[in-house]
Amino acid sequence: MDLRRLKHLVALADTRNFSRAATRCHLSQPAFSRSVQAAEEELGLKLFDRNTLEVTCTDAGAFVVERARRLVFDSRCLERDVSLYRERLLGDLAFGVGPYPAATMLPGLLMELRTRFSGINTRVEVNNAKYLAEHLRAEELDFFLSNISLVPSAPDLALTRIGRLSAGFYARPGHPLLALGKTEAAALLPYGIASVRVPESALATLGALMGLEQGQLMPLAVECDDLSLLKAIAMTTDTLLACPDAGAVQEVQSGRLVRLEVRDLPPMLNEIGIFALKGRSHSPLAQFAVEYFIRAGAEQAAA
Repeated sequence: MDLRRLKHLVALADTRNFSRAATRCHLSQPAFSRSVQAAEEELGLKLFDRNTLEVTCTDAGAFVVERARRLVFDSRCLERDVSLYRERLLGDLAFGVGPYPAATMLPGLLMELRTRFSGINTRVEVNNAKYLAEHLRAEELDFFLSNISLVPSAPDLALTRIGRLSAGFYARPGHPLLALGKTEAAALLPYGIASVRVPESALATLGALMGLEQGQLMPLAVECDDLSLLKAIAMTTDTLLACPDAGAVQEVQSGRLVRLEVRDLPPMLNEIGIFALKGRSHSPLAQFAVEYFIRAGAEQAAA
């Protein structure tokens, strides 16, 4: 069976509609339907159930489409790698970063790229891990950088761990809690806590340490994936910021934020990693960016 026909099977499985799948494949619907029918005749299997509102895979269809999807992906990787090899291209770069890496590691990389590779185009998506994983799987990103605990393990993702970042709670100068010196975790709750998205398991652990009932999550007064906005809120109100220490260095050095000393909380760590599609090699430029993040992660973890 040729690769083109395998692409048609994958498109129909994804869209569950002959018309939408034909449009995706730039074919008329009759031509697309003939291609799918020819695939079923060639394999001697019924691959799709057409008797429902949506076209769905039969058991045999799911088996075939899973393998077809892998072959189609490998084919695209081969075409891309051959092009890079033949033309010795650095290639343009598209990658994603979570809010904390965006505030701490991204600026240095972008300055390095513009200094050394001014002729290339770079596109950066700053967003939450779920969004970045979806766009990585759609092959819109070369890789993304995120808190590892926010990304469910999956067989199609390759993970490179780059380091653990310490974290803490921050307040504006003059905040009532700073007058107490060391404070207790439960004292943080009345002021409200601002953070980017946090895994439920971490919120449950913090909730227990703050004296909440078993299973109750530490509440977030503000949850937002824009760290700069969260810092602005903490610097102008009594809201407390939960943040990796590397993300608040400039604000602490300039006296705009102060790290709270919380006596009954253990050290908080965020493990950061790089996620890419398994089996897909990086372009030279993407590899340069990955290696930069690995170095930056190691430096921040050691700081």
